[in-house]
Amino acid sequence: MTASPTTRAAAAPGAAILGLFHIAIKTSNLEATRAFWCKVLGLKEIARPDFGYPGAWLACPQPGGQAIIHVYAGGPALGPEGIAPQGTAAIDHLSVACLGFHAYVARFKAAGLAWREFIVPGTTLWQLFVYDPSGVQIELTFEGSIEGGVAIGPDGTAGELPLPDMSPGRGYVAGASFSTP
Repeated sequence: MTASPTTRAAAAPGAAILGLFHIAIKTSNLEATRAFWCKVLGLKEIARPDFGYPGAWLACPQPGGQAIIHVYAGGPALGPEGIAPQGTAAIDHLSVACLGFHAYVARFKAAGLAWREFIVPGTTLWQLFVYDPSGVQIELTFEGSIEGGVAIGPDGTAGELPLPDMSPGRGYVAGASFSTP
């Protein structure tokens, strides 16, 4: 009996996935997409090669941060109808590791964005879900054990930071879109 191509490929020595290199997003609105990823989520724009069509490379903000989001518009981003597709198609969402759960909630509120919250069962992971302007769903994942603490309100009083809100309409439900195109 011969091994299947999948079995032969899995047995090939020297092959390994080392981590996520980047996600490429097609967009009809480069400026809105750039603003969302940089101003709301906090990535920074870095130099991008001239591919002959508009786009942006967005990186994690720490020194030497990897370019994890490649955005492209025009040319190859356009489908047969001459517009960029919406949503994540076969990819349900992309997930990024984050710090500052409550700060992101405040950013989403300030930007007028819809979002959902989740606690991964049996873990200490907290998550936020939001859509970018191209309809791509993003999961922001936090280590909940370090996200709690005390917040000082505008009146100077201290209060405990809340756990993620899992109530109906705010809690994330897998497979249930809350995007408003």
